[in-house]
Amino acid sequence: MSCSGPLGARRAHSWLVGTTFDETTIDNALADLAAGEKTWAATPLRKRRELLDEIHKRTGRFAGDWVRAARTVKDLDADSPLVGEEWMSGPLTLLQATAALSATLAKLEAGRSPLDGVRLTTAPGDRVAVPILPLDFYDRLLLSGFRGEVWLRPGVDAATARRQAGLGQLDPAATGGVGAVLGAGNITSIPPLDTLYELYAHNRVVALKLNPITDPLFTVFEMIFAPLIELGVLRILVGGAEAGGYLVRHPDVAHVHMTGSADTHDAIVWGRGAEGEANRRAGTPLLNKPITSELGGVSPTIVVPGDWSDADLSYQAQHIATQRLHNGGYNCVAAQAVVLGADWPQKDRFLDELRMALELAPQRTAYYPGSDTRVADALASYPTAERLGQGRVLIDGLPSAETPLLRTEYFSPVLGVVELPGRGGEFLQAAVDFANAELTGTLGANVLADPGTIGRLGIAFDRAVERLRYGTVAVNAWTGLAFLSPRASWGAFPGHTVDDVQSGIGVVHNAFLLDDVERTVVRGPFRPAPRSLLGGELALSPKPPWFVDNSTAATTGRKLTEFYTDRNPARLPGLFLSAFRG
Repeated sequence: MSCSGPLGARRAHSWLVGTTFDETTIDNALADLAAGEKTWAATPLRKRRELLDEIHKRTGRFAGDWVRAARTVKDLDADSPLVGEEWMSGPLTLLQATAALSATLAKLEAGRSPLDGVRLTTAPGDRVAVPILPLDFYDRLLLSGFRGEVWLRPGVDAATARRQAGLGQLDPAATGGVGAVLGAGNITSIPPLDTLYELYAHNRVVALKLNPITDPLFTVFEMIFAPLIELGVLRILVGGAEAGGYLVRHPDVAHVHMTGSADTHDAIVWGRGAEGEANRRAGTPLLNKPITSELGGVSPTIVVPGDWSDADLSYQAQHIATQRLHNGGYNCVAAQAVVLGADWPQKDRFLDELRMALELAPQRTAYYPGSDTRVADALASYPTAERLGQGRVLIDGLPSAETPLLRTEYFSPVLGVVELPGRGGEFLQAAVDFANAELTGTLGANVLADPGTIGRLGIAFDRAVERLRYGTVAVNAWTGLAFLSPRASWGAFPGHTVDDVQSGIGVVHNAFLLDDVERTVVRGPFRPAPRSLLGGELALSPKPPWFVDNSTAATTGRKLTEFYTDRNPARLPGLFLSAFRG
């Protein structure tokens, strides 16, 4: 389906900054939004829900255009299985988010809490846990064996959680001004998701500036979000760093949200170079308004020693390869440090499998700017590093102390291995301490452990998960699953400030609109079906479609997108056939 219909022709590029920086265009967009804020304040919950439902329909309608534009950005062949990543982390993710937010608005519209009918449980440390996966029949069917929950901060009780859920939609008339959103350049659903969170969680109208990498998606986003643009509560802009700087410092902008690197965040808040350092020392930021952010870091995958079969070793090596190589390695939550037990008898065999998985994973273009330079920097820092496949780097035997890989988010296909002594609970405790103390960032951490080992560790394993100070913790899953789950919170572990931002401030997604979020915890089966039954795990899931070596990922991703557009059960047989062939 084309985006070149009459509506697109009439409105295309209405607020497009273009390659030439234009203050007037941004001024006019913000003036529109100032008027639009009054409209948003007068928009009742029913209409806000209907807007979400219309955006949902339009996402399904223009999903093919979205993926074609993303293929252009990332130089993917039309018949490559890697196109599945663009279906799943693009329109599919937005479809699920709009449906989940619409369900939240429907409850609020009826005078109920978004958590009415949701059975809250208790997490370690006497925290309230809000289940986010599975929540319905289709979750149980399509993500069999996977589950997740959001943990609230200690001290928040269930009654408070239910009362405060809804955030900005608890008082729709109390709007928060104009929010500037600086979109990410890697995962194409991030700008739309951040826009919706500003509008619905914080009740702010939005000036969204796309990252120049994603400019080819401008028209697609304009078509999908036409209802919000026509209402006057959203303007979409493009332009480079100069346009972004002008936008965020504009007096008509009340709040800034960005997705990117800590370096970009600090440049916005403090300035660049010597000026930035001087401002930081003096405690005088250039940005005189609040900022929230989702940034990256050095994400760990902790491999807990156990007695693994050859199939386990191979599968989990492919799992880690996916955690690093999904989207070419250009993910804020891509695994960068694998933490292994130095005394694990199967360590060397596992590393051989990991080398093979990295070597055999599908080749792709290094599309993200600066990737080759970052890979070269890693090779210069570690002359004994192994080059595996196209541009992939494995660095084994990292010291468990100051070393660049533990402090630098390479944002490229660079993976390091750290070995720590000990077995069982001793190793796991040391690994958690290492991740918390030695690695930059707190966005996401992965833990891989076989069911038998988890059972033997018992409460010590639960305690280890609790002690990981990360915004998302994934057990036998990848933290990327939380990104794809609309009711999961997504962001750094709470407590960072502009002085030491690490992986950012605040959360996004969070379709229940929960307050006082601490983290999301997702869990998956250690083995895919049918081998999952060997460990007593009731899971029907074969190799997940987001694995980089899934041969039918493109077809499965497209079929999932089609299903979540209308939830027509007639689509399920073809979807399952594709998934099981992957």
